[in-house]
Amino acid sequence: MDRQHPPLILPRRQILRGLLGTTAFGVTSRLWTGCTPSSETGSPNSSTTSPSTTASSSPKTLALGFIYVGSKDDYGYNQAHAEGKTGLSKLPDVKTLEEASVPETTAVQETMRNMISQDGATALFPTSFGYFDPHILILAKEFPEVQFFHCGGLYQEGKTPSNVGSYFGYIDEAQYIAGIVAAHTSKSGKLGFIAAKPIAQVLRNINSYTLGARSINPKVSTNVIFTGDWSQPVKEAEAANSLADQGVDVLTCHVDSPKIIMETAEKRGIFCTGYHANQANLAPKGYLTGAEWDWANIYTQYAKDLLAGKTLMNNGIAHLVRGGLKEGFCKLSPYGAAVTAAAKTDADAAQAKFMNGSMVIYKGELKDNSGKVVIPAGKELTQQDIELEKMNWLVEGVIGSLS
Repeated sequence: MDRQHPPLILPRRQILRGLLGTTAFGVTSRLWTGCTPSSETGSPNSSTTSPSTTASSSPKTLALGFIYVGSKDDYGYNQAHAEGKTGLSKLPDVKTLEEASVPETTAVQETMRNMISQDGATALFPTSFGYFDPHILILAKEFPEVQFFHCGGLYQEGKTPSNVGSYFGYIDEAQYIAGIVAAHTSKSGKLGFIAAKPIAQVLRNINSYTLGARSINPKVSTNVIFTGDWSQPVKEAEAANSLADQGVDVLTCHVDSPKIIMETAEKRGIFCTGYHANQANLAPKGYLTGAEWDWANIYTQYAKDLLAGKTLMNNGIAHLVRGGLKEGFCKLSPYGAAVTAAAKTDADAAQAKFMNGSMVIYKGELKDNSGKVVIPAGKELTQQDIELEKMNWLVEGVIGSLS
């Protein structure tokens, strides 16, 4: 699931060292967020370089294991990772294993052990936040030669095992652009955001979406409803209908599977922007665009590094990897039929600024929705700034509270 840990504050020296370690992944830093697996194998005849630091080990194929907490066809978080894994099928000498609907319990430990012991996996990608502590940490100590790459997890230099890494993306950049499209489309000036929990990464998406919208129409508001958990389809449907009843005419979300929300918006005759993956076929009339993950780029680069003999343990692979649109961590869904030419022009202009590095979402003076100044005039927070990982406020224009 798309989860977030408490913010981690590290010395500036460590942060800068991580930033200087930028590779083909893009931005890196030290800020840190069935029982038998199926498999896909590339060409079995080509030789590869072992991801191990020892020269004596040279397997013919690199076995990578992927684990999801939900269904691979959830139109959301788990599907995005499964689609990213599929991108590895083009690489020779890479075998992929996967298991879906694995709960955040000792069950995931058993899945990881099986992938390692029975299927020969030398690197694992357990994608749900709840897999990290204690499950990944336990297995990392049990199998010090295996590498564990966790999506959004906590990494503390000197405390976390050296064979554990973290990766995540600044998808709020795509949310900012989706907000631009939403503001152009909305007739009521009322947007709706259905979210799981008021944690920093979710708040960042809500605030970026709203700031994007208000860059077009300063009077736009975003009504937020928190459901309390990552997968609550009944509550999500109720929230979508409630927001529609209140005059909201564009809906978006941050939950594990946006499926119910997109379908409800379509039934109610209002517009929507997606999250995690492309949900356009769920709302053919009302889908405007969406903030999508592009994990295929990230998983491909990890695989190439592992094939080249780079590891977390020899510091050939950064322990923390982050990036946004420019670095290929996320992307926008194609524009829907209802998106106007003016909306496309403004959205494309914003995307160009993200791509060339000139866009700053969070700059002062900026107030929260209680009128308190949260970023003073003259101050800017870039995407890598650790202050954004501590976000505990809703920006001006958002209707709702964190309680």
